[in-house]
Amino acid sequence: MRQKRQALTVLQQRQASHALYRRVVTSKAFRFSRRIAFTIARDGEISPHLLLNEALRRGKRCYLPVMSKVGHDRLSFRRVGKHLQSLRSNNRYNIPEPVNAPICRPRAFSMVLFPLVAFDASCNRLGMGKGFYDHTFAFLRASMRKCPLLFGLAHECQRVEALDIAPWDVKLQAIVTDQAWYKAPKS
Repeated sequence: MRQKRQALTVLQQRQASHALYRRVVTSKAFRFSRRIAFTIARDGEISPHLLLNEALRRGKRCYLPVMSKVGHDRLSFRRVGKHLQSLRSNNRYNIPEPVNAPICRPRAFSMVLFPLVAFDASCNRLGMGKGFYDHTFAFLRASMRKCPLLFGLAHECQRVEALDIAPWDVKLQAIVTDQAWYKAPKS
């Protein structure tokens, strides 16, 4: 799946990003979310940069993940401003992160946009294998909380027939691609 998304041309990536933007920006979830966690696309991931710019334009509080410097696999989230200033690649994966910015606890988000490697129509997600998002949002498995809303972002070519899920996997409410919305079945 990673090779499929990496094989997309610059033009295909740009078109996918615009299509993703059109799908999400008109959603009720996006319109009413005040604090949103984004990600910076890498490794061929579909880019939410247009959504991030729109959220900033609308005055929403926007955050990017920051990896812990100590050994555990949880994320914290730091606020970003209009020019994505002060991003540095300080982590072991060389992913740009905000520095010296306010932190938001995962429980305080309205919406979190997840990257993924593969997904199925039931909104099961395969990540990069380290469990950062599953560990960070594990509190949702044991509670009746409805927020934050967890949405996966992907290219349609990343969809597979079915994925096995593990007990520690955090369920997403939806997955949005350049071509469709997939809503999780009611449990």
